[in-house]
Amino acid sequence: MNSLVQIATAVEAEHEQATGWGTKLPLIPHPSEVVVSLVFFAIVYFVMRKYVVPRLEAVYAERTAEIEGGIEKAAQAQAEAAAALDEYQAQLAEARAEAGRIREEARVQGTQIVAELREQAQNEAARIIASAEAQIAAERQQAVVQLRSDVGALATDLASRIVGESLQDSARQSRVIDRFLDELEQSDTATTSRIS
Repeated sequence: MNSLVQIATAVEAEHEQATGWGTKLPLIPHPSEVVVSLVFFAIVYFVMRKYVVPRLEAVYAERTAEIEGGIEKAAQAQAEAAAALDEYQAQLAEARAEAGRIREEARVQGTQIVAELREQAQNEAARIIASAEAQIAAERQQAVVQLRSDVGALATDLASRIVGESLQDSARQSRVIDRFLDELEQSDTATTSRIS
């Protein structure tokens, strides 16, 4: 290749001297330069077309495929992410609804438990009151009986002393005690009604 350039340069120099091309037209290239440039251009064009351009096109096709594949993967990933987000939001809404339902059930159960406990407490209180009233009534009755017996004995003893005769007969004693207590109750009732 160097020898070709040297030959072309030598031919050009001879031709220049013979024709005076360089001095007459300094801006226009010499025809031998144009021929050599065309030959070199053809060689470079052939090499580029045969080896470089196919390799560049293959790399370009690979890059294009990678980019398009990446875009498709990104679109697919975005679609999957959107689907996962929708599913998450649906599950979240379902969980919120479930939590609301559980809260409502707990509130209803709490109200029922409070009502049941209140009813049990009222029943227990009524039972305790009834038991206490029955016990009080029994104790009152026992006290009345005991009081009647004691008052009767005292009244009999007092009447015996006042009258001066013995009231040891049980039938007579019982009548006197009953009469005395009835009079006592009547006077107590009359006093109470006057106060009222």
